[in-house]
Amino acid sequence: MRRIMDAADLEEGGLVLEVGPGTGALSERLLEAGADLVAVEIDRDMEPILRDRLSDFGDRFHLHIGDVLESKHTLNPAVIEFLHAASASDPSPNPQSPFKMIANLPYNIASPLLVNLAVDHPAMSAAVVMIQREVADRITAAPGGKDYGPLSVILQAMCEVDRVGTLSPECFWPRPKVASAVVRLVRRANPLTDDPVALSGLLQKLFQKRRKQLGAILGRDRALPDGIDPDARPESLSVEQFVELARWSG
Repeated sequence: MRRIMDAADLEEGGLVLEVGPGTGALSERLLEAGADLVAVEIDRDMEPILRDRLSDFGDRFHLHIGDVLESKHTLNPAVIEFLHAASASDPSPNPQSPFKMIANLPYNIASPLLVNLAVDHPAMSAAVVMIQREVADRITAAPGGKDYGPLSVILQAMCEVDRVGTLSPECFWPRPKVASAVVRLVRRANPLTDDPVALSGLLQKLFQKRRKQLGAILGRDRALPDGIDPDARPESLSVEQFVELARWSG
């Protein structure tokens, strides 16, 4: 918990989206640190516990019981409404106050949620998440490794990413079967791409054939951008080269 709090840098409060608050231990610390909190909890049994524990924080605490995602590619509209409601100080009709996300994310939603927020919700300024180590390896992977793929490129194009730490199963009770890691993402002031959707489409096409040469996938009748070797394999390209290739292919 302390590692997540330190990584989130909440000295000045601000708006926070917490996914999976559970019984509210971290929620309480976030609110005590001055945050305005939108908590999203899928387990209805946690609702009375959370409301009882956090009732003293008044209108700085907003709770949504349900899934944070409407679909693999879409944030739940109710969550967006809660974020707007928590941004009441913004006079615009559809306030987009910057917010941070803090979460202990299960494997099945970690990747789609992070990509959705990074690509479609520029108001998310940063995220600090505890995730399965395997997912963390993919997010922070460098070119050339087996973990490097579409998730690595998209998130690194939109955010600065770093691993805060790795936690063994012995750190938890009950003990999980996998190791976990805490990863921090900070949105780039100038993302490396202005068309992440086109970039994502290209990545899916290339990494489906990651062991083939670029020329064999894209065709050898067109010259690739300078510095990109048609004999190279997709997994060897840098994030910047993928961005350049997406512009070229568009």
